[in-house]
Amino acid sequence: MKRIFFLDGSGPPFGHMLLALGGYLGGFDGNFLWNRIGAEYSSNVPVWSLRLLPALTGAFSIPMAYQILLELGFSHCAAMGAALLMLIENALITQSRLMLLESVLIFFNLLAVLSYLKFSNSQKHRPFSLSWWFWLMLTGVACSCAVGVKYMGIFTYLLVLAVASVHAWHLIGDQTLSNVCVLCHLLARAAALLVIPTLMYLLFFYVHLILVYRSGPHDQIMSSAFQASLEGGLARITQGQPLEVAYGSQVTLKNVFGKPVPCWLHSHQSTYPMIYENGRGSSHQQQVTCYPFKDVNNWWIVKDPGRHQLVVNNPPRPVRHGDVVQLVHGMTTRFLNTHDVAAPLSPHSQEVSCYVDYNISMPSQNLWRLDIVNRESDTEVWKTILSEVRLVHVNTSAVLKLSGAHLPDWGFQQLEVVGEKLSRGYHESMVWNVEEHRYGKSQEQKERELELHSPAQMDVSRNLSFMARFLELQWRMLTAKSDDSEHKYSSSPLDWVTLDTSIAYWLHPRTSAQIHLLGNIVIWASASLAMVVYVLLFFWYLLRRRRSICDIPEDSWLRWVLAGALCAGGWAVNYLPFFMMEKTLFLYHYLPALTFQILLLPVVLQHVSDHLCRSQLLRSLFSALVVAWYSCACHVFNTLRPLTYGDKSLSPSELKALRWKDSWDILIRKH
Repeated sequence: MKRIFFLDGSGPPFGHMLLALGGYLGGFDGNFLWNRIGAEYSSNVPVWSLRLLPALTGAFSIPMAYQILLELGFSHCAAMGAALLMLIENALITQSRLMLLESVLIFFNLLAVLSYLKFSNSQKHRPFSLSWWFWLMLTGVACSCAVGVKYMGIFTYLLVLAVASVHAWHLIGDQTLSNVCVLCHLLARAAALLVIPTLMYLLFFYVHLILVYRSGPHDQIMSSAFQASLEGGLARITQGQPLEVAYGSQVTLKNVFGKPVPCWLHSHQSTYPMIYENGRGSSHQQQVTCYPFKDVNNWWIVKDPGRHQLVVNNPPRPVRHGDVVQLVHGMTTRFLNTHDVAAPLSPHSQEVSCYVDYNISMPSQNLWRLDIVNRESDTEVWKTILSEVRLVHVNTSAVLKLSGAHLPDWGFQQLEVVGEKLSRGYHESMVWNVEEHRYGKSQEQKERELELHSPAQMDVSRNLSFMARFLELQWRMLTAKSDDSEHKYSSSPLDWVTLDTSIAYWLHPRTSAQIHLLGNIVIWASASLAMVVYVLLFFWYLLRRRRSICDIPEDSWLRWVLAGALCAGGWAVNYLPFFMMEKTLFLYHYLPALTFQILLLPVVLQHVSDHLCRSQLLRSLFSALVVAWYSCACHVFNTLRPLTYGDKSLSPSELKALRWKDSWDILIRKH
């Protein structure tokens, strides 16, 4: 809403843009601090508009569940059962009533599955018709929207692609179709399910980067070139900088890797201690570190080893790839140096320092060869922001590298910089770029110190292309360190299946009204049981069919397999990956998987009624049992309703009654 750039590791920006659209239509100006859960909204926040989209998508998921069961070939009764379960699932209701994206993700997941089923059924009767193209294209659009809301959407996308691939494989073997017809079918599917989602995904980021063009607190993790493309921030600081680095240039060098934090090559008057804590000795030279803040001690002067001057000639002599340079620390005028002395925290690497002449047998070794990593030719000029360079030590072939380790108190907790042998391999922590740059004009130290604080005059445009910004942002989002700390309401994937966790979302400051993310235990337990029953029946049928024993008709078997692939498969692909994720997890991460499990439940119930209840009496008894079970689920929904909607003040006795699980656990411990 404020057009400020931000980085969210949870997923692409499409979901946030949809929420922002609701705020924009409601007249929201973005002026609210979202820094405390439970804080009261100010009058300028259009809560209704911001919550409208999640509420609508949560509501539309109910008829889509009905349609999916019909398209799978099951009865209206089973479809109504699926819709009813979606309607009375407390966790889905809670999540869709707040400014959260899970209901939006579930909506696009279900839309992708429904659209593909509609397309698949059109394939049998009217291939290449208008409706056939519409549902095929909508499948691709829905898949891209699901991925665009959260990365979790890719699981459903891959599931749809897998089912579509199996169907395409059967299509290739259809001898009634000509080769040209088969080729047209394959190209149509490739365009709709691969090309369109890719273009849509790029479109989300294109619009996102147009909207968030202002500098913000998340800039620091991005490269200097990306930061310079944003309005304000680094763009304001670097405006007017010379593009080409020349001998005599004053520069700040930022490490491209940016981890554990973005930092700049830095030095100060303090020296390395004579003896480290572990008893090893040092060179006692001036410390060189990587400092995560803007500071005048981050400035260095690029010097020609064959000349004494520290100013830029007229015309400037640019520094090129392969040139040998010296780097002089601007505030102390000491040369960047490395030698065969172990680094303080990385003993297998060389210490990097600014050379102090103690008149002992340790000569300075301050020559560095410039290696432009992203050069287009071997005569490439060193450019501000754009060039990514390695500084290779001439005497030892060590490369200037950020080790990432924090120095002790004698190093002011700054980050260690070392010389790493090239033989150890290439890493992004060896790469640096010039961020701030000016042409030095003062030879005298006093004047030069004043000059280091003065602004540059020349204006050079260095806007990145969209693809360069997209690729960098995508990489940063995928590699952003997630918060793996423990949280009061965090949980493990095993806790979700048994509903052994909940999340307190809101508590009224004056009454006991509250909102909890808490599932309907009858639905969750029954859905898990239905999954087990489906898997057992599937493998039982599969084994017997291997023995040429067909317990159910062929069309029922195909319907059973397709329903399992989409519903049981949807649960598996949206649930099992969380066991491999090293991040803080919460109950709401399970909701997309739960949705597919809920769809499977009526499928199993109808199958049992149609194929396992052989007599009319058994069917009647089973139907009565199902009705009683649905009534029980409705009763649990109504019981948990105050915690779902938060619209009722609860007395202490009512709250205690709702904590039935805690009471049950205490009873078990006693016995």
